[in-house]
Amino acid sequence: MDSELQTKLITTDDGSHSLFVPHLNEHYHSTHGAIQESRHVFINMGLNACKLQQVNVLEIGFGTGLNAFSTQLESKETGKQIHYTSLELYPLDIKSAKQLNYAQQLTDEDEASHFLALHEAPWGETVEITPTFTLHKIEADFSKPDNININTRFDVIYFDAFAPEKQPEMWTQQIFNKLFSLCNKNGTLTTYCAKGIVRRMFESAGFIVERLPGPPGKREILRCRKM
Repeated sequence: MDSELQTKLITTDDGSHSLFVPHLNEHYHSTHGAIQESRHVFINMGLNACKLQQVNVLEIGFGTGLNAFSTQLESKETGKQIHYTSLELYPLDIKSAKQLNYAQQLTDEDEASHFLALHEAPWGETVEITPTFTLHKIEADFSKPDNININTRFDVIYFDAFAPEKQPEMWTQQIFNKLFSLCNKNGTLTTYCAKGIVRRMFESAGFIVERLPGPPGKREILRCRKM
């Protein structure tokens, strides 16, 4: 993949924006609905399955910031204290981030400043976005997991890399083993991809894997638990 991704803004079926990467022929989110996918896969099936009041979340693929923003809004709604760590190799430029309509689609304009704060937060530092949500962004290549040094262990993991056929280096046994080691006991990992080979690799890593109904346009997703 190139060191910088060229993207085009698109509108998905639920009215929310996504980005299209022409040279990969790939979208950052489901064209059936970016917000629907984010909330279903990562908030409803991932974050809300965790009953802790203080939650360490790891996201693989910061991307547009939609999952982080959805999580920040959920922390405001539930009062959960969320410490959010996100890895990304290709940070989105602030001009592109300002075009995205997630604040307008998900909430009132007052939250738009929080969405931009997610993108403007410096990399490699822990930043308080709201009293219930802190963000630590790491610019790193997770396809080389042996080079990733993270001391925190996580209660919830969002695995949101590009699809296996577009970014196969992110869907390997070595990576899933690393994710298992980063997960707390009773922790949960969710991903939109339910391919059989992916499910079997998560199981080989040590996770208990369940297939769950997917969002519009996707039959199934995976939820993986570390028991």
